Amino acid sequence: MRRLNRVFLYDDGAARALKIEEIAKYLRKKLIKVGVEVRGNPFAFYLLQDKVSDYARKIASIKIQDATKKWSSEQEPLYGEIEYGKKMILGKTRASGVLYDGLELQRLFFEVIPGRERSLQFVHIVFSNRLFATWDEHERRYHARVNLCGIPSIISTTGVVEAPAKPRGYYLLRQQYEMLGKDLLELKNSFKGAFIDYEDLRLTEVMKGYAMQSVFYSLVGDPFCQDKGCRLYNAHWQEELIFAQIESEYEFCQRHMSFLEELNEY
Repeated sequence: MRRLNRVFLYDDGAARALKIEEIAKYLRKKLIKVGVEVRGNPFAFYLLQDKVSDYARKIASIKIQDATKKWSSEQEPLYGEIEYGKKMILGKTRASGVLYDGLELQRLFFEVIPGRERSLQFVHIVFSNRLFATWDEHERRYHARVNLCGIPSIISTTGVVEAPAKPRGYYLLRQQYEMLGKDLLELKNSFKGAFIDYEDLRLTEVMKGYAMQSVFYSLVGDPFCQDKGCRLYNAHWQEELIFAQIESEYEFCQRHMSFLEELNEY
């Protein structure tokens, strides 16, 4: 188990419902001897150096055009995509319907981390509303993700809505609603509470668990747990996510609690 030096939290246009300061307080309680700092915009230093256009171009270039085709470094972004990227970096707009290659996005965020902090002793967590995905070689397609652990870890407030599957009944009824031209908002209301939605008031509580997954990635090299009641459970369905992060009678399994206790005894 590694010793952790510090945890840094960033806000890359995350959902308005997300309270990052509350997550920071939670992490301070769980990681008694590890400092936790909220840094805000991950591009803040580069805004001062007037490098917004450079990063806007880089981010626009990793947009996934087709979920069944692997991203290529040869694709060139359009002028409008670059301008849209600049507005996002400056906090003037939010991501909408754009899917990014997760590993390439992680690499770009890695570039803006100070060199002396590019190690697993420092936990960098970027909360973003950008939707990102990783390529599945077996299925030959991209799959949306909630989080991608590493340096830094990226957690998507859009991904938590879109990536874990909703109840099966929701998809069956949605087909009927679409065929009949009925209002999908009515369908959502009938499933209210069964999945995390945009600007959901439960979002901050859910993201505390995903933040801890990032911490455990740096701590022991594995962010996940097989116990469905542990906050480190890698949920693929919304009902699993809600149970692990909100409804379970305990936060962490015995094994992961012992890791935290050992960390806090240093």
